[in-house]
Amino acid sequence: MSRPKDFSWVLAAIAAMFIGGDLRVGADTMVTGSVFCDQCKDGHWSLFDYPLDGAKVAVTCGGADGQMTAYKEDSTNWLGCYTVRFEGNPDLSGCYARVVGGPEGCGAGAGPARGLTLMFRMFGMAMYTVDPLLSQPPQPMGFCPRDSAPPSSPTPMLPRLPPPPPVPRRPPGLPSLEASACSYDKWMMPQFKCYWKVVSPQTRVAMAFGPIAAGRYGMNMTLWEGLQGRGDLYRTLLREGTAALLNSYDSLSFFYPTLGVIDHMNRALLGSSRQALTTALRFRRANSGAYGPGNVTCNFNPCS
Repeated sequence: MSRPKDFSWVLAAIAAMFIGGDLRVGADTMVTGSVFCDQCKDGHWSLFDYPLDGAKVAVTCGGADGQMTAYKEDSTNWLGCYTVRFEGNPDLSGCYARVVGGPEGCGAGAGPARGLTLMFRMFGMAMYTVDPLLSQPPQPMGFCPRDSAPPSSPTPMLPRLPPPPPVPRRPPGLPSLEASACSYDKWMMPQFKCYWKVVSPQTRVAMAFGPIAAGRYGMNMTLWEGLQGRGDLYRTLLREGTAALLNSYDSLSFFYPTLGVIDHMNRALLGSSRQALTTALRFRRANSGAYGPGNVTCNFNPCS
């Protein structure tokens, strides 16, 4: 398998991870996230909800005087994902995203606005992510618990949000050109914590792998918890897939590129249990260095 050897691939991989591969040239700053249909109108994501295609999302920025300084929109794709693009490298730390329209059946109301979190900024590019947004039908679905819908209250058009949560600290440094493959247990050792570069142990699985993984593992499971999975086929798949994702971020010469890890993971989650098992075994072989020319080892050195 041929692999690009320039660092621009890293930026492309990170961006396409959140927008389903729809990476277009000319956008320097991107805001990405997903929208779910809140079928029970309970105000939070649950197993009853599904990714919403065709929802309109707006990113709004307000100045110190309360006046709007920027406003852009995008619509979600069939996976419920959206990407709002800004030219240049503006500071969007005080901006927020919210659903402003939806398809018939789940576009009558919208959940709360969400602040933006800076994922990375380098080489003149930046990416912000947003916690899942909600769009709601006129009435809760009949299968929902009767007490699921909270009393409705008017929502201001431009709510003043508190500052977004602090960006998780991640060690500096670029991926290595040297081939390296490390098993999941190596990624859990404290002496190698500096090799978590693009994501942190507390990054949500749903954020790293997308809405399909969110449907299987929930919105709150972290990558650190995913590395501890055992005793269940899909927890084993997540453990090996998480290790493969981390290896792809750490080494440009890892057998699977980042987008390949995410694609194989999602296909396994949508396929049969046999496909899930096969994918988990292939990830495990790659993480052990069995794929590729020669015997690829784990090139970790204890962090200083």
